[in-house]
Amino acid sequence: MKTTKLAKVASVGLAVSMLSSLAACSGGPGESSETTTIPSQIETTADETVDDLGYTYGLGETFHADQPVTYTMFFSDASWYPMVDTWKTEGIFKKIEEMTNVTLDIKSYDSGDYMDNITLDINAGNSAYIIPKIYDDSAFVDGGAIVPISDYVQYMPYYTDFYNTYNLSADIQTITRANGKYYKLPGMKEANLINYSFVIRKDIWDAAGIDVVKLQKDWTWADLLDALTKVKAYMVEQGMCEESDYIWSDLWCGNESGQGSGGNLLGVMASTYECNAGWNIGNGMRFDFNANKFIFSPTTDNYKEFLKTANSFIAAGILDPETFTQDDATATAQYYNGKTAIMSINQGQWANYEENMTAQLGAGNFENYVITMPIGSTRNSTVDPARLENGVMISQKALDDLGEEGFIEMLRFVDWLFYSHEAYDLTKWGVEGEHYTVDADGNKKLMDGFCCSGLGYGNDEAGSMTDIRLQWGYAGGNFWYGGTVAEMSDNLIPPVADYVNRDYTDRDTPPLAPGVAPTADQNEEINLIATPLISNVNAWTLKFVTGQEDIDAQWDAYVQSCNELNVQGLVDIYGELYKG
Repeated sequence: MKTTKLAKVASVGLAVSMLSSLAACSGGPGESSETTTIPSQIETTADETVDDLGYTYGLGETFHADQPVTYTMFFSDASWYPMVDTWKTEGIFKKIEEMTNVTLDIKSYDSGDYMDNITLDINAGNSAYIIPKIYDDSAFVDGGAIVPISDYVQYMPYYTDFYNTYNLSADIQTITRANGKYYKLPGMKEANLINYSFVIRKDIWDAAGIDVVKLQKDWTWADLLDALTKVKAYMVEQGMCEESDYIWSDLWCGNESGQGSGGNLLGVMASTYECNAGWNIGNGMRFDFNANKFIFSPTTDNYKEFLKTANSFIAAGILDPETFTQDDATATAQYYNGKTAIMSINQGQWANYEENMTAQLGAGNFENYVITMPIGSTRNSTVDPARLENGVMISQKALDDLGEEGFIEMLRFVDWLFYSHEAYDLTKWGVEGEHYTVDADGNKKLMDGFCCSGLGYGNDEAGSMTDIRLQWGYAGGNFWYGGTVAEMSDNLIPPVADYVNRDYTDRDTPPLAPGVAPTADQNEEINLIATPLISNVNAWTLKFVTGQEDIDAQWDAYVQSCNELNVQGLVDIYGELYKG
């Protein structure tokens, strides 16, 4: 395991040092076959920075086409910051055009049905050239509509430099197919930063006699339950709630965003027990490093312990069982008005929470604090060990329409847009000197009159500032937040930077599982087994967690129900793929 010391200076002047253990799994058992091995280093094919057509490219260069050129691109349009005309006339797309001489012809779909719509377009032969915001490319690999991009990355100097500098070969192996190729350009990270955790009302915890700062370094879920029990007793004593009330009503878990799986809460809790659940359930398969094989984690003893832990918070009257059916607004309203004392949070939500609570409780009448995740069966952090994010596919239509030479020129633009430091700053922060400044230490700060909810700096109550995301499209999700630690954390305000730092200091980074590369037929078989199986797991899990079924009494029946849905078939496929 390789340990890298990470240093970062936050945009508000807070210095944060981080330690991260990054697994180096390339060359391990099951990864050395000729069809799935990928290079540990990628060699670029050219040294010149201006080609015969007048395109400027290369490390340290702003891509620029000598003649104006237009490329089509799909766009996932989020309803909470919808694209407006000013993004094209004076915002992000206009700035890209001014810098590169490239016009992006945008084909936009609402983020809620983005994948459905672009799938229809791709299958109908109407794909855009550039296809961002792709998490799972499985549906597109076998039809021939998407270019196996690994055949062309040597033409992308920014991509290859990052890949080589931070040793991404083992991570890229996780998206490599049975033919040894991969089909999307992933967002790549120097290291993972924790995103989801829990925020607490520290003022109430302090009043209840809980020193959370001292306790959290080594605490377990049982310690968290004990602390919340004392917090509730204090709140009852002070008339803040009744004994019958719950003081934890969580969001991202119910009908609106929990996807019938328990969402974020069960996902992060299970990960501390080395299990897949909630948002992270996937197909349930997980690599057991001790046994050197893939296992179906939802039928393991660790999963049983995770279920008991989750249920203990409901049985104690702390966690509201309606967490797993309610909408998100119900959960946030209760935290904002002081009826609950803990709730899920991610890096982008801090400013939103602070603003809403100030409006309801008044400034100075509360103190929020993000806690370090409790320890389950392991001290591992809840970060995903794979240092990849959502990515970009390139359509075969682009290659057909542009020809190989024109196609490679387009890739040089894509390389600059998604992998250069210059484009990262532009798409995230806007234009230096126009929207933000950088001080002598490299810290970024929005200029007076601007805010950005996408950066964690929400609007003021009077509405007198301009949100650079709403107005011009900066800090949007189509341009992912991979990159170096310094880049990914350059917008973290002190309380968020603090909890990110604590996670790296007090928790371990889990090792990276070996990659497996199923064939098209194996993928189909995996999906046929996993779809009803995971539906069954999710249904039983929510019953166990909420107390509708007794875990000890019904565990064997639950495991049998999974066996009847061919768990062994799934395990056998992975066993064949990974010959340890």
